Amino acid sequence: MTIVTIMVAVIAAVLMLPAVSDSLCIVRSLGRRRTRRGSTELPRLLFLVPAHDEEPLIESCVRSIRTLRYPADRSTVVVIADNCTDRTAARARAAGALCLERHDPACPGKPRAIAWALTRVALESHDTAIIIDADTVVDPGFGAAVARAAPLNHKVLQAYFDVANPRDSSLTRMAAVLAAANFRFAYPLKRRVGVNAPLLGNGMCIGSGVLATHGWKAFTIAEDWELYALYTAQGVSIETVEDARLFAQEACSLRQSSTQRQRWTAGKLTVLIRHIGALIRSRRVGLCQKLDSAAELSAPGPVVHLALAASASVLLWLLKPPGAAWVLLALWIPIVRLAAYALVGLTTQPDPIRTALAFTFLPVYAAWRLGTAVISLKMVGDARWVRTARH
Repeated sequence: MTIVTIMVAVIAAVLMLPAVSDSLCIVRSLGRRRTRRGSTELPRLLFLVPAHDEEPLIESCVRSIRTLRYPADRSTVVVIADNCTDRTAARARAAGALCLERHDPACPGKPRAIAWALTRVALESHDTAIIIDADTVVDPGFGAAVARAAPLNHKVLQAYFDVANPRDSSLTRMAAVLAAANFRFAYPLKRRVGVNAPLLGNGMCIGSGVLATHGWKAFTIAEDWELYALYTAQGVSIETVEDARLFAQEACSLRQSSTQRQRWTAGKLTVLIRHIGALIRSRRVGLCQKLDSAAELSAPGPVVHLALAASASVLLWLLKPPGAAWVLLALWIPIVRLAAYALVGLTTQPDPIRTALAFTFLPVYAAWRLGTAVISLKMVGDARWVRTARH
């Protein structure tokens, strides 16, 4: 029975990390003023759009970038048609983008497509490279919002990655709440105290100086988390830009989201295993950043977190091992943090009542997510990158 207590206590300790990190950030933020040094010259933006068989969506993506309220001579749009078998390249060019066509069936996937493209564009002629997924449209003010964070050459930014279809299902409504909680509350808190925000793959803005110094070395199925770990260990600043918004489709059914969730979970675990040691040993970042990085990389996500806490609680209730009450308390204290973020995210939604009702699906979704997390363990390592299904 003591072994059960120890095992569940370890789980509770890992789940507690984000709450501990947020608490430290709140304490450090008290009395601190945010200062930002702007640049008088508009930065030169390079938009990279990796696309594999994206014929139905690529034109709307490119046109949203081409019609930004931003000088056309200060931005370039390059579509990377990666191993395409449809008219993605032709439609990208028709919409006004430059297009690089890559044919390498042995090495498919978004990370390798971006690495390949970076060797074929004039990176030195731009201040930052912005990664935009092909199923995405960007807000007209996106470019101006990114420019306000200038100078950009030696920093990394993460734009507000929002949900394009929040009303489609309970899943999409909950995803919109999570995005709002992160980008309007959690990530600004990190920025305020100089802690790096995580990268989310879509809407990453990587300074040309960062790429020249550190390159693109992320090739796992979670290239965004790998870049976050690599750049953080090197002391590179990663900030969020809440006003730079982009909108992408969220999976609206459990079946459609299965592959995506498995890839996220397995990729994040792979990055944690491979890079947490370098992060902890790094002399370029402080203790607060190390703790927050460990929390970000080990956090299973709010829904899996809830499912794990509930499952562990049932186990403790059934077996009643020594110290069960204290371990139960440790399991459920971090849930208060998740609930608080969900509530503040809910207040930002245009239809908060219907969105709140979407959370009645949460028990079913939590059980399903825990199952997909277990299945994803077989993908840990150098698994093949799989694109999320479009609709």
